[in-house]
Amino acid sequence: MNLESIRVVVIEDDPMVQEINRSFIERVSPFQVVGVANNGVEGVEMVRELQPDLVVIDVFMPVQDGIKTLTQLRAGTETVDVIVITAANDKQTIQTMLRYGAMDFIIKPFQFERIRQALENYREFRSQLRREGMVSQSEVDQLLFRKWTEQSKDQRIALDSLPKGLHAVTLGQIVRQLGATADALSAEEVAERVGIARVTARRYLDYLVKAEHVKLAVMYGGVGRPTNRYVLAPRKG
Repeated sequence: MNLESIRVVVIEDDPMVQEINRSFIERVSPFQVVGVANNGVEGVEMVRELQPDLVVIDVFMPVQDGIKTLTQLRAGTETVDVIVITAANDKQTIQTMLRYGAMDFIIKPFQFERIRQALENYREFRSQLRREGMVSQSEVDQLLFRKWTEQSKDQRIALDSLPKGLHAVTLGQIVRQLGATADALSAEEVAERVGIARVTARRYLDYLVKAEHVKLAVMYGGVGRPTNRYVLAPRKG
């Protein structure tokens, strides 16, 4: 079956990373890189000219950085989707890019498998939204958070059977933040990144620990009470 090409513009200033991104993206069908820009100003002009389906963008760039570029794209009429690939790993940048509609956030250095996962999830997201007819809430939940819940059968998060008071959207955001870093996070750090109360974050984290999707580690410091920290559990199977 011939799939319609998904046209991609890469906005990245490092020539070596440009080629890596191009190579990785075009290894995943049916993605095609139709343009590469060296900075945000060039990137905005290229998006307006080429009208791609997807932009893969860096944050740290000369002339105009990724944050200003994404802000500019969202302020215009462009309907392009965005995946971020960057060395930026501070919480404020992550939150800003996600709030402006980035569909995924990949931190450099990264492996092919990570970008493959992001692209395949985007491909499925795009395919589902192009189908005719209405969708149910559970289908929306699975669509939005497929990349965090697509596990082997014995490890899948059952979004349609969450305990009362827990919501799939918040659960997906929490799993997303845990998956964005290799470091174990405290409930306070998770709450701050997601924008919820610490006690609420604890409820979701406790659920994820009981469901064996998240591992709990108790950290003992020199002074004060030990701190519970959380990290995604490795996949089974």
